[in-house]
Amino acid sequence: MKEIVVIIGGGIAGLEAASQLLKLGYSPIIVEKSDRLGGHVARWNRLFPDMTPAQDLISELIASSKDANIFLNTEISFINRLKDSYNIMLSNGISIISKYILYTTGFRLFEAQKKEEYGYGIYNQVITNADLEHWFNTNKDDRINGKDIKSIGFVHCVGSRDEKARNSQCSKVCCITAIKQAIELKEKYPEAEIYCFYMDLRLFGKKFEDFYTKAQRDHGIHFIRGRVSEVSENINGQVIVKAEDTLAGKPLKVTLDLLVLMSGMVCNPDSTKSAAMLSLPIDSDGFLKSSDNVFHITSSPRKGIYYAGACTGPKTVPETLAEARSAVLEIHSTITGEAR
Repeated sequence: MKEIVVIIGGGIAGLEAASQLLKLGYSPIIVEKSDRLGGHVARWNRLFPDMTPAQDLISELIASSKDANIFLNTEISFINRLKDSYNIMLSNGISIISKYILYTTGFRLFEAQKKEEYGYGIYNQVITNADLEHWFNTNKDDRINGKDIKSIGFVHCVGSRDEKARNSQCSKVCCITAIKQAIELKEKYPEAEIYCFYMDLRLFGKKFEDFYTKAQRDHGIHFIRGRVSEVSENINGQVIVKAEDTLAGKPLKVTLDLLVLMSGMVCNPDSTKSAAMLSLPIDSDGFLKSSDNVFHITSSPRKGIYYAGACTGPKTVPETLAEARSAVLEIHSTITGEAR
């Protein structure tokens, strides 16, 4: 009988893990609470820094994992620890016995309305990075369609590196995502002036720095170092942004037709909920805590429980896919070692 591995979460980490497990002859079961696979990436338009269509990646992952047993619109009701395995009860009434569980529960985006000073949900022309990606994919958003957009602003680190928001970590991808989205908007509105307000630009990934240079050199996007101190609205419905340009050493006031808030990654409450059933440790930012942050990043302190992707902290797409493969290799090594 093929060894069953239960994968909690059907995003890109879960799909890649299922694909690799199938290649090794195992029987993966994906449990996904929503009605579709692909997670957040399935809602994106293009991926940085090569502007690859996100749907190309999702289609490939779904095709390669199609032989897995997949439950959509399904949640984990509870998990019981047995002698040498786990009893996983699903919300659809199905019970699964497995020695191995892989958490790929991902993240959620910070709720921008919690930062009231930025005006999300108050001023019509303030949107989030997720709203913008939705518009790129569907071309449906009355806040953008039909508007004469000549000036656009991006606010980095919304809900990240923010003790007041109880999220001290850097979300890792906000800076590069803002650059990607700014370029996409510049392509659609070539005459628009675009401003990125940032604390520090953290561009550590392959070709990320080149992408940043391209945004300035080829698209004329302005980067302003300094926190936004105030957002308001004028009688024309435009957004007024006040900030301090710390490099120039002077205050700045800009009138914008659209303001985009870069909501950061925060822990997925589904992760912590099911983790509590197994007394799995949580780190100071609410993410699942690996055995260590160097050598066993895909392992939990509990036997048979593994992690991959953003359930342990913010990750890029390549990092997420690599961790999924690493977790599968670790599961495979454990299974083959036990069989000897």
